[in-house]
Amino acid sequence: MRLTRTSPCSRQNSPRDTSNPQAEPNGQPRYCTTRNDTSPARSRARSTNRMTDTVLTQSLTLAAESGEVHRSLLQYILKGGPIGMIIILISLVAIGMIGAQLFRIRRERLAPPDLLADLRSLLGDGNIDGAIKRSSDEPGSSYLARVVGTGLTRASRSAFGMLELRSSVDEIGQLEVDRLYRLTDGIGLIASVAPMLGLLGTVVGMVGAFDAITLSDGPARPDELAGSISQALITTVLGLIVAIPCTAMYTFLRNRIDHLTTEIDEQIEEIISPLEAAGGSEAANQ
Repeated sequence: MRLTRTSPCSRQNSPRDTSNPQAEPNGQPRYCTTRNDTSPARSRARSTNRMTDTVLTQSLTLAAESGEVHRSLLQYILKGGPIGMIIILISLVAIGMIGAQLFRIRRERLAPPDLLADLRSLLGDGNIDGAIKRSSDEPGSSYLARVVGTGLTRASRSAFGMLELRSSVDEIGQLEVDRLYRLTDGIGLIASVAPMLGLLGTVVGMVGAFDAITLSDGPARPDELAGSISQALITTVLGLIVAIPCTAMYTFLRNRIDHLTTEIDEQIEEIISPLEAAGGSEAANQ
C-alpha cells in the first residue's frame, strides 16, 4: 500500500497548468497529492548499500580481531602458500645470477687493459707465437684472449695464412657473443616462469575459495574465503614482482653485451691490421 501526503497546492503554479486549478468551483482550496518515492530501483539500491556496509563492517571486525590489519612482509609471503615460497626461491636464484653477470660483463673483464696493451705490442712487432702464448696464459679466458688467441691459431695453421685472420676472428667473435648470451638465458627463463607460477597460485587459490563455498553449511563466511583469496592474489603479485625486474635486467645485460663486444671488436681489428697487411704483401710477392 502506497502512502500519500496531501498539501495545499502552491500558489506559484504556472499559469499554463490548467489541469491543476488552485480552487474548486465551490471556492475550497484544492489539495495536491504527493507520492513518496518507493520505486523498485531505489529500494534495491538502499538494500544493496545496507548489505555492503554490513559486509565491510564484518570484514574489518574480523581483521581487527585476528590481527591482520597490519601485516609484515614475511606474513604476506607466507600467505602465498607453497607456490609463493617457490617464487621466492627462484627470485633468490635470479638475484645471484644477475649479480654474477653484472660482475662478468664488464669491459675490464672482457678486455683487460694489460692484455690489450701486450697484444698490441706483440702483434705490432709481428710476434704471432708470442701473442698466442700471451692469450692462452691470460687468467679467466677473457673475450679478447679467446677471440685473438683462437683466431691467430687458426690463421697460422691455414694454408692462406694471415689472409684468413679476419674471417677467423669474426667467426670466433660471434661464437663468444653467443656464449655470453647463453649465460643470461637463466634470467630470461625466470622472467618467463615467475608470472606463470603466480597464475598457477591464483588458480589454486580460487579453487580453494570455491571449495570453501561448496563445503560450508549455508552462505560462506568471509573468514572462510579470505585465506584462499589472499593466496590467489599474493602469488600473482609475487610472480610479477620477480618477473618485471628480471625482464628488465635480461634486456639490459644483452644490450650491454652487444655494446661492449662491438667496441672490443673495433680494437681487435686495429691490432690485427698490421698482420693482414703483411699477409697480403707476402701473398702478392708469391
